[in-house]
Amino acid sequence: MRYLALCLALLLPAAAPAYAQTQADAPAPAATPSDAAADAPSSGLRDFCADRPGRATPPCILDAGHIQVETALDDAVFQHNDGAHATLSTYGATEVRFGITSTLEAEVAWAPLVVDHERGASDRTGVGDLSVGFRAALLPPSGDGPQVALQAFVSAPTATHGLGAGGWAGGARLPISAPLGKSLSFGMTPEVDVVRNADGGGTHEALIDAVSLSHAFGKLTLGVEAWGAFDDDPSHQTYQATADLTAALMIDDNLQLDAGGNFGLNRATPNAEIYVGISRRF
Repeated sequence: MRYLALCLALLLPAAAPAYAQTQADAPAPAATPSDAAADAPSSGLRDFCADRPGRATPPCILDAGHIQVETALDDAVFQHNDGAHATLSTYGATEVRFGITSTLEAEVAWAPLVVDHERGASDRTGVGDLSVGFRAALLPPSGDGPQVALQAFVSAPTATHGLGAGGWAGGARLPISAPLGKSLSFGMTPEVDVVRNADGGGTHEALIDAVSLSHAFGKLTLGVEAWGAFDDDPSHQTYQATADLTAALMIDDNLQLDAGGNFGLNRATPNAEIYVGISRRF
């Protein structure tokens, strides 16, 4: 269960994503800008760009005066090794983004239902932590070239039954993206987090990075990612890594459906995470 608890500590604050990112971080997901909306929307807004799917956060900024709601309808993390059979499921984890200016947005994320199921033990059911953050563009967000933003967030310990980070946490990301052609794009999200120690006392640093490539095929965008995390807990340092697949389908200029899978590359990482979600701009 230590590895699932570590996922809660690293991912739920990112919900960013993700990452309510299990992408709960919150994760983080990758969130790949939706190149599927290749033509500018008729409304005059910027192309639709959601934080999900995936763990690489895009640097895009929501248009001022608009709201975007991004929800993980179902997100399941599976840990089946060393005799452990556990599943961490998150339902309805939602991030709400608010466009403040042309270069600044605010973000709030929360998971209303988290279920931790371990074979041979009673299920734990509760809510997740609340995450609040801001994202500021460091390059003009309306440009066609590379984009860079700075994102900072703090996670409040609102979770119940031990289903959160275990205390106040936070972090900062540097989302980066660049076009590699008409339909291909690159993304990277280096991140530094302050997370709770496993023994419950004090905090330590965690270093995270995600690198993504995505390709648009009309309204459908497919992506691949590599994600890694180093958790410098005083009691036990942990390295985690995944290879990820993402898919996003634009229904119209303001509505996106998505799905994805993250697959563990070492024993310290859960075997798999599978999720589906929806994002809507208002």
